Amino acid sequence: MTRALQSTWSHRNWVATGCATVLVSLGKAIVGAGHSHIWLEPMLAGYIGYVFADLGSGVYHWGIDNYGDGSTPLFGNQIEAFQGHHKWPWIITRRQFANNLHALARAVAFFVLPVDLVCNDPIVNAFVGVCSGCIMFSQQFHAWAHGTKSKLPPIVVAMQDAGLLVSRSQHGAHHRQPYNNNYCIVSGFWNEFLDENKVFEALEMALYFKVGVRPRSWSEPTTDWTEETETASQVAVK
Repeated sequence: MTRALQSTWSHRNWVATGCATVLVSLGKAIVGAGHSHIWLEPMLAGYIGYVFADLGSGVYHWGIDNYGDGSTPLFGNQIEAFQGHHKWPWIITRRQFANNLHALARAVAFFVLPVDLVCNDPIVNAFVGVCSGCIMFSQQFHAWAHGTKSKLPPIVVAMQDAGLLVSRSQHGAHHRQPYNNNYCIVSGFWNEFLDENKVFEALEMALYFKVGVRPRSWSEPTTDWTEETETASQVAVK
């Protein structure tokens, strides 16, 4: 395994920090609900957070798949990584846990920590805790969607089959031509609605007429989008 796929202590610290902020938010939601004896609203808020996280993952994934490049401020590394992911999708299954999650964990920590410090509303904390937790772990859900069924934990397979996590077959469609569908990577709940109603195509048209930028999905797929299988030479450099 190359060093680029291994977790560092910095990665582990960011994941631990992100998890801590999420757990604090969820803990405050549970304690607040217990004190107020109001459980339905926080539970509903948590569910909405879960659904919203899936939608957010799709919008973000669509954006970095179609716009910008490695030199784009703030998002350049993510854009470059996702472009490489289309060519070598199996690499995500080789990444160690914290290596895969640390970037999202860092963003979650910076966003959720202020909420933890100032907010005691169990409804808000339930939404923020579940939504941010799902966003942080979306890259792990994504990795599992590329995994081999026989090598995945049975509970993960069961959750994929139940539609609670994005399934291997659903995400597999994203890696086949025309590469412009099934962007959501938390549960995949939104994929059918967004694709059938051509929501992203409408956004692409709006952006094109507004700023004149063409998305990559309008061009014929290049070799950058063509998946390469894991060869013996690629295995050797890990």
